[in-house]
Amino acid sequence: MMRKIALVALLAATPVLAGELSPVVDGKGEISMPENFRLDMVHLGSWFVPEGDASGFHDVYADRKGVEVYRQSGTFPDGTVVVKELRPAASGDFTTGKDVSYSITDVKQWFVMVKDSKNRFADNPSWGEGWGWALFKPGVQGNQSANYKQDCLGCHVPVKDKDWIYTQGYPTLLSVDLSGK
Repeated sequence: MMRKIALVALLAATPVLAGELSPVVDGKGEISMPENFRLDMVHLGSWFVPEGDASGFHDVYADRKGVEVYRQSGTFPDGTVVVKELRPAASGDFTTGKDVSYSITDVKQWFVMVKDSKNRFADNPSWGEGWGWALFKPGVQGNQSANYKQDCLGCHVPVKDKDWIYTQGYPTLLSVDLSGK
């Protein structure tokens, strides 16, 4: 029994190997921006914010495995990566209507979250509440969030009971009968 307890203690104290939780997380819990996320991840849905610092389009993506597990269980598995990309909006008159809003190529910033229900990086201020939290800005290297409690959590408080994610805006998380029956 003592050997088992000692082994559990050793495993708990062993740092996470780079990429073990997710390819975008290193052994110290530093989160990097996922490459090619627009091509490699699943688009969950979009938000349009008409005014304020966060105005524009918010396109949200997640890794395919995380989406598949969520659709089956209603929860995101550890290692799920969610990316929110904020883009400014423009508007114009088109055949579809007048004053139609659309996103432009500029990017304001990206938010990245990585699911971690085991609290692997308790000493890292970018981790807590079951997630790793990161903010990336164009032309600036690395995570710009110094502390998730100050920089990220405030916007997510209304969905604390939904694992901090605004799932109501993500129709891809729902199974849809496309048979037309």
